[in-house]
Amino acid sequence: MSKPIGYVATFVAGRGAALNERAVSGALYDAGLIDAGRDWLAPDLAVDAFLSGAGHDLADLRARLQVAVADDPIDVIVQPTTGRRKKLLVADMDSTMIGQECIDELADLVGLREHVAAITERAMRGEVAFEGALSQRVALLAGVTLAQIETLLTRITLTPGARQLVRTMRAHGAHTALVSGGFTQFTEPVAERIGFHETRANHLEISDGALTGAVVAPILGSEAKRAAL
Repeated sequence: MSKPIGYVATFVAGRGAALNERAVSGALYDAGLIDAGRDWLAPDLAVDAFLSGAGHDLADLRARLQVAVADDPIDVIVQPTTGRRKKLLVADMDSTMIGQECIDELADLVGLREHVAAITERAMRGEVAFEGALSQRVALLAGVTLAQIETLLTRITLTPGARQLVRTMRAHGAHTALVSGGFTQFTEPVAERIGFHETRANHLEISDGALTGAVVAPILGSEAKRAAL
């Protein structure tokens, strides 16, 4: 007879909020779940709640708890206890590990931020092919100098928790990779700041210390991310 699958629900307080025993107990009660023990990961911020009882699948547990915390500044992540310690982290960069879309920041240097940002938004929604949209946007950046990019790098902000996430993963033996449809001029210094093992991204063509407006083939898009994984 197979052993029942065990699950753990990790509650994380939203920015400016705090967790307490009452909130966690209330969410579990509202979801109709039995609490089988707690492990506070950070006081007032994050806690693992182990769930007992059979008869639930993962999708059901997630749905119940999402409803239970819907009105609270709390995130909840449910996963099986077996295999929960991951050994690989592959992350995007723009608007994920950093707070900016680098191509839009580059476009700002040539006064075309709104125009390029509109193309970026359409590409992110899947309305236009990524590769064509990237080439179209990069063509508008011809003449931007490496010196300007260096200055721009000083304004790039890391997403809160990004460095802690990667360094915690590494401390537990995981391999970490920053894989982006962006550009090596940004991914390499960002990866170094955060602590990734490696990075993969597109190469901008450079001539005489400035962008030519072309991307070196092949262009890394969603398929390249899947291949890297």
